[in-house]
Amino acid sequence: MKYRKYRPLYLSALLSVLLGIGCNNNQPSETTAETSANDEVSATTPADPPTPSEAATTASDDGTLRVLVLGNSLAAGYGLDPDQAFPALLQDKIDDLGWNVEVVNAGVSGETSAGGLSRIDWLLREPVDVLILELGGNDGLRGIDPEVTQQNLQGIIDRTRTRYPEARIVLAGMQIPTNLGSDYTARFREVFPALAEENDTALIPFLLDGVGGVPALNQPDGIHPTAEGHRIVANTVWNVLRPVLASMIEAA
Repeated sequence: MKYRKYRPLYLSALLSVLLGIGCNNNQPSETTAETSANDEVSATTPADPPTPSEAATTASDDGTLRVLVLGNSLAAGYGLDPDQAFPALLQDKIDDLGWNVEVVNAGVSGETSAGGLSRIDWLLREPVDVLILELGGNDGLRGIDPEVTQQNLQGIIDRTRTRYPEARIVLAGMQIPTNLGSDYTARFREVFPALAEENDTALIPFLLDGVGGVPALNQPDGIHPTAEGHRIVANTVWNVLRPVLASMIEAA
């Protein structure tokens, strides 16, 4: 198994608030964050992105395709063994097919789109062929302006494509409860399909489809999936990721 999970030491200092992510309109709302939305929006400004001359046309030179999962508590597998979280389950599916693909889990509990933007350059120091972008849900739970979330996610996509022009992007859509109002909920929901259309990325319409709001598939907090819930999430992601990987392998 080639599955890896990043454990950079500075993240524990950078991210001190644990928030759940993802739910449908019937799911319980998240508890109030200990840090303000403005604190998250004003996260450390990333270093300047690589110049076009520094861009890598091929992510890896050993033939291995690398899938980077940039996410929050869902990707991190909050409350579970990391091997039960959906990124590890994706690696299992890949291994069953005998594909030379490595899944790298860069999920951090409590991560926002601003936090992801602040560390993407660090993550891009290693080759990336496919980026699964699973961020934004915590922004919605904290009431961050969806326009800010969209700008941060766009920045992550731009930096990835600047460093690795041939990298494929898989964007994980998310939905939030209606406690912030129907207008905010609708604006937030539209961030993901709008980004996918603008950037021609693959889109997972709703990452927690079939899991959000189902008590038996969530831990006692009503937000984070159980091991069985993660298996369903992995299938949802796999339905979009598999054809992306297959086309890349065929083209190699």
